[in-house]
Amino acid sequence: MKRHAVLLTVLFALSVTLISVSYIFWEFFQLNYKRYVNNIFNKHSIITQLFHEYQQNRSSLAIFEANLAIYNMSTISEKSSKEILKKGKILKEDGEKQIDSTIFFSKDMIYRQNVTSHMRTTMLQYKRSIYFYINSDTGTIMIIDNSLKPYKPWSLISAYVSIISIIIISFMLILQRLRPLIRLFQRIALFGEGNLNVSFKVKGSDEIAVIANELETARIKINSILEARTLFLRNIMHELKTPIAKGTIATQMLDSQKQRDRFTSIFGRLETIVNDFAMIEEVTSLTCKQEFSEYRLVDIIDGAIDMSMVDGVHVSVDVSASVKMNANYRLYTTAIKNMIDNAMKYSPDKHINIVMKEEELCFESNGEKLKHPLSFYIEPFSKESPSKNSFGLGLYLVDSILKAHKQVLAYEYEEGVNRFIFAKDV
Repeated sequence: MKRHAVLLTVLFALSVTLISVSYIFWEFFQLNYKRYVNNIFNKHSIITQLFHEYQQNRSSLAIFEANLAIYNMSTISEKSSKEILKKGKILKEDGEKQIDSTIFFSKDMIYRQNVTSHMRTTMLQYKRSIYFYINSDTGTIMIIDNSLKPYKPWSLISAYVSIISIIIISFMLILQRLRPLIRLFQRIALFGEGNLNVSFKVKGSDEIAVIANELETARIKINSILEARTLFLRNIMHELKTPIAKGTIATQMLDSQKQRDRFTSIFGRLETIVNDFAMIEEVTSLTCKQEFSEYRLVDIIDGAIDMSMVDGVHVSVDVSASVKMNANYRLYTTAIKNMIDNAMKYSPDKHINIVMKEEELCFESNGEKLKHPLSFYIEPFSKESPSKNSFGLGLYLVDSILKAHKQVLAYEYEEGVNRFIFAKDV
């Protein structure tokens, strides 16, 4: 979801826009339709007046139909009326009272008699025609209005389709402009995986093209810096190894055994530091991620024990042979070897237990609790006191290797036991 947040946001905006426009047009259609029905329903006042006069014998049927013809209306037979009432759609209906006054004369006085009658008018739509059905106390009649036609919202539909089309085309153009951003994301992912030759260059002058071309410039600079760094480290390590090797050979020519042992230890320490630098350079290099394969964890641990050259009695391993992991074999064995070396240096009984707990590899050894947080010891050349026995680059190298394997180094202390953990990075 997060990887497609921009695309989802655009699609959400498109959906909200389409729904809003559709709702507005629907409300407008309802309002327009209601107004149309009300306007044509006003004609029923003329019809009821003519019908009322006809019922009161103020005019004959021929005159009544002639009056209707003036307004382009005509009567419908009773049979057709029943079908229209049954199948037609009622648009609107209204009822009213009619009061008729009749004057009577007698010998003594003149008086007026009012007669009230109820009349109900219903407007119907049937087969693309508009009908008026009048029902009163004295009779009923169905009249067709030949001048009226059902409501046709073609102009409104045309406007709706046009606006919706414009909105969809606009959003499609937006998505089209975002396609280079998706390609740019894919190239950045490849660059992060170690493909330093991927190109970010994009033709154009818009914002995305400017960003992509700036990334291309940054990529070229990063490659140049990495090449210079790699060349510098390799050259300096090569130049250091030569005098170390000569010094080691010259040490053997010293007469004093004490001096010979001292210089041998110094040059051995220097060689270890140079090798650690070489390992750090490989760990931080992006190309090492391409050398990962699946191995049994017990095989990696056995390789680390052999590399550390300690007696097997000093190391206890409780790891299932079925546990496998995707790793760079040489780097991961180096990380485990450094943990074994630290235990041999700082544990009073010179013993380490390597066990699996909750799918995490643990290194347990007896000893005093660390005086500082673990973050202090994973810095290069960190040590608690100025002595020859220091953590040096050991834990720093372990931490760097674990990060390359998407793991972290953790630490616990419990009842005299130091426990270092290769934990999953969350």
